[in-house]
Amino acid sequence: MKKKPTVALIYDFDGTLSPGNMQEFGFIQAVGQTPDEFWSKSNSVPDGQEVSSILSYMKLMIDEAREKGISLTRDSFVSFGRHIQLYEGVKEWFALINEYGKRHGVVVEHYINSSGQVELIEGTSIAHEFKKIFACSFWYDESGVAVWPAVAVDYTGKTQFLFKIAKGIMDISDNTKVNESQKEDDKPIPFSHMIYLGDGTTDVPCMKIVKMFGGNSIAVYSRENQRQQETARKLLKQDRVNFICEADYRVGGQIYEVVTTIIDKIKAENDFNALMRKNRR
Repeated sequence: MKKKPTVALIYDFDGTLSPGNMQEFGFIQAVGQTPDEFWSKSNSVPDGQEVSSILSYMKLMIDEAREKGISLTRDSFVSFGRHIQLYEGVKEWFALINEYGKRHGVVVEHYINSSGQVELIEGTSIAHEFKKIFACSFWYDESGVAVWPAVAVDYTGKTQFLFKIAKGIMDISDNTKVNESQKEDDKPIPFSHMIYLGDGTTDVPCMKIVKMFGGNSIAVYSRENQRQQETARKLLKQDRVNFICEADYRVGGQIYEVVTTIIDKIKAENDFNALMRKNRR
C-alpha cells in the first residue's frame, strides 16, 4: 500500500489562534493588574542588565502570584487557560482540515510552536488537537507549585522545534537526535510538507526557515489590528512568507483556501515523485 504523505501544520499561538497574549485571559486579572501594567513591569529591566524577555515575564508571573497569595499549580494554570479566547472558526478548524486531508489522501498533524505556556494552552478547548505543544513551561516544587522556568522559548529558540518535527522527535529536552544527520527523504515530515502560521516578527526565523527549505509560511492578521496587518504586508513584501491571511479559520476564509491548496500541491508532488521512482525501477 502506498504511504500517505504527512503534512505538519505548525502554529504560533498568541495572535495566531488567539487575539491576544494568553496571560491576558485570566492570570493578569487574577493578580489585580491590567495587561498594560503587567507587560510594562515585565519589560522594565534594570539598567546595565540584559534579561531574556521570556524569562522576565515568567519570573514576574511567579513573583506577582506569590505577592497576591495565589498558588501557581499546574491545575491553576489550566483553569486560567480555559478563559483564553480563540479566533473565529478555530475550534472547528482541526476536524475540518483533518477531514479534508483524509479525503485527499494526506495525513494532517498539528503542532504548537510558541513562546507562551504549555500549561495555559493545555487549558484551552483545542489542546487535544495537537500532536505536541512546544512552548515554555514551569518547574514545580514538591508541593506542585511553580518556582522556576523549566523551559523558556524565545523567537530563535522556536526554530529548533521545526527540526524536531521534521525528524519526529517529540522530546522537548532532546539535544542529541535533533543534531544527527538525516537525509530529507528519510524524515517523517520534510520541510516541504510544513505549513507555518504566525502573526509577527517573533515568528520570522521560523517562517523564513520553512519557506527557505520548500515549505509554506503564512502571516496571520486580525482585521481589527492595524499593526498586525502592516506587519503581515511587510513580511510578504520582504519575501519572508508565502501568504498573508486574515485570522478567520472558517470554510470560505483565506486560511482555508490557502491551506487546502497547499495540501493539494503536496499530494500532487508526492504522487509525481512516486511515479518517477517507479518509472526508474
